[in-house]
Amino acid sequence: MSDTEDFAAMFEASLQAKRIEQGQTIEGTIVGIGPEVAFVDVGGKGEATIDIDELENADGQLDVAVGDRIQAVVVSTRGGLTLSRRLAQSAATRQQLENAFHSGLPVEGRVEKSVKGGYEVRVGGHRAFCPFSQIDTTRTEPSAHEGKVYTFRITEYSEGGRNLVVSRRAILEEEQHAAAEAVRRSIVPGAVLTGRVATVREFGAFIDLGAGVQGLLHVSEIGWSRVSDPSQVLQPGEEITVKVLAVDEAAERISLGLKQLTADPWSRVETTYQVGQVVTGRVTRVAEFGAFVELEPGIEALAHVSTFEPTSQGWKASVAPGTSAAFEILTIDLEKKRIGVALVPEGSTRAGAHADGEFSRRETGEPAEGLGSLADRFRDALQPRARRGDGEG
Repeated sequence: MSDTEDFAAMFEASLQAKRIEQGQTIEGTIVGIGPEVAFVDVGGKGEATIDIDELENADGQLDVAVGDRIQAVVVSTRGGLTLSRRLAQSAATRQQLENAFHSGLPVEGRVEKSVKGGYEVRVGGHRAFCPFSQIDTTRTEPSAHEGKVYTFRITEYSEGGRNLVVSRRAILEEEQHAAAEAVRRSIVPGAVLTGRVATVREFGAFIDLGAGVQGLLHVSEIGWSRVSDPSQVLQPGEEITVKVLAVDEAAERISLGLKQLTADPWSRVETTYQVGQVVTGRVTRVAEFGAFVELEPGIEALAHVSTFEPTSQGWKASVAPGTSAAFEILTIDLEKKRIGVALVPEGSTRAGAHADGEFSRRETGEPAEGLGSLADRFRDALQPRARRGDGEG
């Protein structure tokens, strides 16, 4: 292209730009993004610019890319076209407000005062009304917004602009929706994320992962050991790291885990415990068929009713919840994660030997050894019942 042709093209573009009026709403395609402004191709009308901060979301991140089409209002035609995606409160004419209403263009307004049912908002030289329910996404005190300048969307325009209703909530919900979509893209099975405890219930806790997106941390996924009351472990507002276990997009359900971030205690059972070994356990709960005994956090064994010696007070008297005593390991099923144990009678030589061994091991750090004889007595009684229980399941 010659210098003459190039000058003619620039002159024609200048004429095209002058034909566009300030306040006019136009569409264009982003063709370049600089450090301070983005360049927008508006067709035969030439190239326009728009400030970068008008293309950023609430987190300061660009929410557009090269090739995206945007709608904006012309705020200046001097030296080229300057665009804005929101209508500044100081530059709002009735025609511009009507255009903003039809195009959905956000407008800036100052909350003057609270009135019956809402707020009086000044947009440029025009008075608008914002209902209490539309000033925020949460309930707030009316005085909290007075004197503040916000971005609104015009939801009603009639009587030549004399009846003007605006909503800030519509803008906030759109921003939250965009932010939530960005958060959801990072929530995939296996991802480890930081969240904040929103609420704690008897069945678990809801964790806010950002932008209002919440997942459920079920009580069974909090720790390897049994958690009876989640509120004793988690507090609202507490920041925690969780692992995404499953995502059900159709049901909008996110399942989270906390215990998965630590090693499964059962991974070391094979090297830590053996049949015939006497260990100290704590009774956690008692059922009709036996007592559950915690050997360590996450490792629970069952002392079956058949392993208890008959007493006048009944077998439950010796294993009340919270009781710590010596138990002998009868069976270990790694695949089903089951350990069968039997209570070692208090005062017996085995209990005494175990107590001495515990003291010695604490001093030397040596592993426990099996004692054997009690296991021989009860193993045959426990295993047939276990087999019948498996068949019933």
